[in-house]
Amino acid sequence: MVFRQRKSQRFDMDLSAAEVRRAALAQPPSISPSSEQEPNGSEILVRCLQAEGVRYLWGYPGGAVLYIYDALYKQNTIQHVLVRHEQAAVHAADGYARATGDVGVALVTSGPGVTNAITGIATAYMDSIPMVIVTGQVPTPAIGLDAFQECDTVGITRPVVKHNFLVKDVRDLALTMKKAFHIARTGRPGPVVVDIPKDVSLKTAPFHYPDTVEMRSYNPVKKGHGGQIRKAVQLLLQAKRPYIYTGGGVILGNASAELRRLVDLLGYPCTNTLMGLGAIASSDPKFLGMLGMHGTYEANMTMQNCDVLLAVGARFDDRVIGNPKHFASVERKIIHIDIDPSSISKRVRVDVPIVGDVKDVLVELAAQIRDAQAHPDAGALSAWWSQINEWRKRECLSYKLSPDVIKPQAVVEKLWQLTRERDTYITSDVGQHQMWAAQFYRFEEPRRWINSGGLGTMGVGLPYAMGIKLAKPDSDVFCITGEGSIQMCIQELSTCLQYKTPVKIVSLNNRYLGMVRQWQELDYEGRYSHSYMDALPNFVKLAEAYGHVGILVEKPSDVEPALREAIRLKDRTVFLDVRTDPTENVWPMVKAGKGISEMLLGSEDL
Repeated sequence: MVFRQRKSQRFDMDLSAAEVRRAALAQPPSISPSSEQEPNGSEILVRCLQAEGVRYLWGYPGGAVLYIYDALYKQNTIQHVLVRHEQAAVHAADGYARATGDVGVALVTSGPGVTNAITGIATAYMDSIPMVIVTGQVPTPAIGLDAFQECDTVGITRPVVKHNFLVKDVRDLALTMKKAFHIARTGRPGPVVVDIPKDVSLKTAPFHYPDTVEMRSYNPVKKGHGGQIRKAVQLLLQAKRPYIYTGGGVILGNASAELRRLVDLLGYPCTNTLMGLGAIASSDPKFLGMLGMHGTYEANMTMQNCDVLLAVGARFDDRVIGNPKHFASVERKIIHIDIDPSSISKRVRVDVPIVGDVKDVLVELAAQIRDAQAHPDAGALSAWWSQINEWRKRECLSYKLSPDVIKPQAVVEKLWQLTRERDTYITSDVGQHQMWAAQFYRFEEPRRWINSGGLGTMGVGLPYAMGIKLAKPDSDVFCITGEGSIQMCIQELSTCLQYKTPVKIVSLNNRYLGMVRQWQELDYEGRYSHSYMDALPNFVKLAEAYGHVGILVEKPSDVEPALREAIRLKDRTVFLDVRTDPTENVWPMVKAGKGISEMLLGSEDL
């Protein structure tokens, strides 16, 4: 067994989403068997999901999973959400998992159901999201015979899952599901696929769901090595120019509180990756903003010039450090804490590797620092902060407002101003709007910023928002998107109507595939090859056709009233088609092949 370590019962649609959720949670976790006989595989599957506390299941039916759908029809504790495309099923379950920390669950049929789900599975895999995806398969005697809607699910998904299973015996199903959930949520989280042939879903067997599971080949380390932690403490306390660099692992490990206590204890500057935003409050003066390709000047310059770097739950990817040779040109000591040993020294050689659960390691690290006789060099730290504050004076995120055209940065800033005191979740798709959201929406808490980082998947924003809204029915959920990305899963507006998930869509419509256009402008001498959107729909009418509210925003003065109206219509899905400046670029920017201190801060640097 090889593990990839890196990484229904019909519901009354007149009820609100919150009422539906409360009604579901109030029900006892049981399924009504069709008889006193042994349950079939489909009923066993549903009982396993109930035993795991699953409340929502996103899916799309098909021939290979009809017995499973029949079992779902006979129970009343799991709400199945019928999406309009299997990709959206996995994305919605993914968004649910990111916002809650629970395992997201999706169900798709065989063949095209599986292949449609691959993008969602790969998206979750790249960002280490705990998920279980149940896939239908043709009957076991037909496997390998090119049966109708057959595909090699195990083979196709192997590169993009933490692990996968093909269940050939119904008697193995319950234990397999227990293993799947255990693998998905422990160690470095990730998606697990369970492929169930149609005959297995029909055959019967005794049901027993184990309380615990042990696998000889899978025992992720949780506690960090004491000696390595002591070395880290020594380096941190001796540092003259320290820096704390954190990624999505802090969010996934629920270690934000521990990180904040450590940063306060040491008084050291801190930065987050795109996936780590919210781990430390953006209002904390020790937070330098996001780093990397579109990070702040001060965050990148501090990264390049520090002498001791503490990396926590991050992986030094290409969008963070740029050219590894340029990064290595400055001598520094690196401490790297990560649950996954394969992520350590993968792109950058580190001096003190610490494999373990980031939360546990941060607790131990802080305890040893408090007990240490030595203290940080106050004079050196003061001089370091003086240098950082000089870099801050560049005001790298400044932009010019216009009375005539809407600046996308201003839309995000205004949204932040109007929702900063509200319980708000922000999703995004991928492109310029994603970077502007990361730069200008100031996240104070973890798990409030939901986007595709590693795979960079367009189309995730709306399904993410749907999944979050079911999990957090009383919260505001905004999807910041672009006119290109939103069309990739726009059919899910129908799902929003059916399941009453009133999300707010803010489309920064610049009539271009903005990030592609920006690269073409800078690197391809302005040859805008197929990056202009020539035939856009009327998004207002399209939203109305799906039963929602559409608002066209064309003037800067209309931005705030439109956002306020969207917030006021709390029980309606609202689509804001915001016509923004088509020439605006994302700054700062580190071009491909350059180092993180070789930033372009604006067109004047070209």
